[in-house]
Amino acid sequence: MTDSRRRAEISGGGFAGLTAATALAQRGWKVRVHERARELRAEGAGIVLWNNSLQVLDAIGAGPDLASRSMTPPAYETRMNNVIQSQETLEGVRWRTMTRPHLHTTLLTAARESGVEILAGSEVVGATADGVVSFSTGETAEADLVIGADGVGSAVRDSLSIPMKRERSGDGITRFLVPRRKAELQALEPDTEWDNVIDFWNLDPRVLRVLYTPANDEELYIALMSPSADADGSRVPIDLELWTSVFPQLAPVLEAAAGIQGRYYGYQTTRLDHWTEGRVALIGDSAHAMCPALAQGAGTAMQNAYTLAVAAEAAADGDMAATLVEWERLERPITDLAQDRSQWYADTREMAKGNQFVGESIQTALYNPTDPHRHEVHAS
Repeated sequence: MTDSRRRAEISGGGFAGLTAATALAQRGWKVRVHERARELRAEGAGIVLWNNSLQVLDAIGAGPDLASRSMTPPAYETRMNNVIQSQETLEGVRWRTMTRPHLHTTLLTAARESGVEILAGSEVVGATADGVVSFSTGETAEADLVIGADGVGSAVRDSLSIPMKRERSGDGITRFLVPRRKAELQALEPDTEWDNVIDFWNLDPRVLRVLYTPANDEELYIALMSPSADADGSRVPIDLELWTSVFPQLAPVLEAAAGIQGRYYGYQTTRLDHWTEGRVALIGDSAHAMCPALAQGAGTAMQNAYTLAVAAEAAADGDMAATLVEWERLERPITDLAQDRSQWYADTREMAKGNQFVGESIQTALYNPTDPHRHEVHAS
């Protein structure tokens, strides 16, 4: 018998690609995910998710798995030269911290349980607006919907020649996943709540920052920020003597980080003229990479992946291109807002003052992409 289900081909087995795949498969689509790497795994260390992406995980049935090895810290604390500037308890705001491998495993499980076909070592090299995907093997495949979720160097995006602007900032970070070592930290600083996310800033005489983020009871995510022009601050493996001289209370976890090679990532923002071309839609870093100030790179990727699946489900035969244009019109403003605020924080380092999760800076986090009335609520 011929399979009459609509077909989606997705390039990229990261958070955005797996979210879109699961949401489509749960709506009756036949879905294939192509990941060019030989192994399905997450890069990076830890991550913070907010209400917008947590609602999506609930909607695809992945919430309980995610909760099993993640946490909500008591507060987001900001310090300048080790003086507390703010402790935001974020009451009424859903957020959780976790490791990136745990989030990836959660999404991978949801995709497989939903019937998604996931192909490792399958490299997409391009796509056409009429839904034809090309692979590095020379083979092609046709689809009702093609999704480019293949990162900042997206082959799907580049093959469509969509005009793009890339903004780079002067700062960057190196991310590590290390043991919590909570008892050792408490011995050095007994009055500190080491379950908080703590944003340690130092701007004078040298710009250095450590974002301390507990991911669960055993693992800690730390991100070390410095200007790219600072050869010592951006060095990998890290200059342990430098970092412990500025942040001595973090010595136990910095020592663990010093044993990891690490990779320094410069901040960048990617802005496309449009996210769609015919039957092709771009999501995640391929469409809207952003600085990590608001922890919304993955969040907006997942929210757009979910709303894309909902929109595609409702598309009439032969109407996919128009449906995708309307999807972008409705969903893009909330992502643009996150990009703008994240870029502003990166350029100004205003986060060092604390109390940043207010006003426009929290709007994307509060967004609920699973609410059918979301655009009315956001407009009001």
